[in-house]
Amino acid sequence: MQQHHSPAASAPEEGGADNLRPRGSNQTGMRQFNERVVLQAIRLHGSLPKADLARLTTLSTQTVALIIARLSDDGLVMKLEPLRGKIGQPSVPIALKPDGAFSIGVKIGRRNLDVLLLDFANTVRMRHSQAYRFPDPQHVFQVIAEQVRAMQAALAPELRGRILGIGVAAPLSLGSWQELMGVAGQDGRWNRLDIARQIEADTGLPVMFAKDTAAACVAELVAGRGRSVKSFLYLFVDTFIGGGLVIDSNLYAGLHGNAGAIGSLPVGVAEPGGKAPAQLLSTASLLGLERLYEEAGLEPAAAYDERASQAPWAGHSARWVEQAAAAIAMVVSSASCMLDPEGVIVDGSCSRALLDQLMAAIGDALDRYNWEGVQRPPVHAGTIGSDARALGGALLPLYANFAPDRELFLKLEA
Repeated sequence: MQQHHSPAASAPEEGGADNLRPRGSNQTGMRQFNERVVLQAIRLHGSLPKADLARLTTLSTQTVALIIARLSDDGLVMKLEPLRGKIGQPSVPIALKPDGAFSIGVKIGRRNLDVLLLDFANTVRMRHSQAYRFPDPQHVFQVIAEQVRAMQAALAPELRGRILGIGVAAPLSLGSWQELMGVAGQDGRWNRLDIARQIEADTGLPVMFAKDTAAACVAELVAGRGRSVKSFLYLFVDTFIGGGLVIDSNLYAGLHGNAGAIGSLPVGVAEPGGKAPAQLLSTASLLGLERLYEEAGLEPAAAYDERASQAPWAGHSARWVEQAAAAIAMVVSSASCMLDPEGVIVDGSCSRALLDQLMAAIGDALDRYNWEGVQRPPVHAGTIGSDARALGGALLPLYANFAPDRELFLKLEA
């Protein structure tokens, strides 16, 4: 049975909109908490003068000044050039210092591996990607260890100790659906592995684990449209489509960690004596686009890059887009009736051009539904793209060490 450590389950109560504002306390004994509240405010709102930080966090100006001094001494924040042109003394914005801390994000996918180095200001400093037909555990762990060592070596010696850890994003059933993927006969090693513990042993760094679609949803929630959308259904179009559910700015896991697992949703009605209806993952996954390319004698890996919108792949892509959009529209309609979300966000590991085509087709498909008695939600394209899962993984150590809530994203076992 595959074991998982510290899965992502609860998203932050802070974000870019006012309803997500981090709030501190002026009571004594709250030093570390208030430091984290200030850091979170800067992370989510960008560089701010001390007066604005005090207003945003409800801390006193004096408290904020003391916190900024301590954080500056710790190398976590820095002063930017003064803002001039206003009445009174020029204000000095306070920003996160990029070299203040680092985190490594790893995405183990069914078709490729991504490893990236994220700095304290959420900038990707280094990245490595590798495609494969099916992930071989020995090879994957070897590459991860090599890339972690390379990223450590790329930093100045005095900065290497500022790498907080590794956040890993991977499907919970990485070794499943082999026949559907056309790789039947692989052994079941992934189902017996503790991914986090293996990477921890190989690298010597602490490791946190998140379900891949939950990690992607976290990235969108923290760094994308989720900063201004309070409740949304999140869909990520990958080799297998998956998703997440955000309610009141919290990533909701559900009893078994499967909330938002839209890949398993049926896209038809089960008739008496008939076959079970197809699931969304068999209709709206990039695996289906790979199959169309293969049947036409074309390179299937084009499903994940710009070739998908170019000849000779484009015609097959258009066929897949119509099918996928119709199925996704059905999910959006059902979710609207059940959840009444503020919006739906769709992202994927495909090119932005293909995602744009899919978004347009989803809109057309939604026009064909009867919305009487229910509110049609806006459907937005995600802003993170193929980095979403690795970026979401990399955010886990940063938030565990510097967010007001140490258990952020990690409260429930999935």
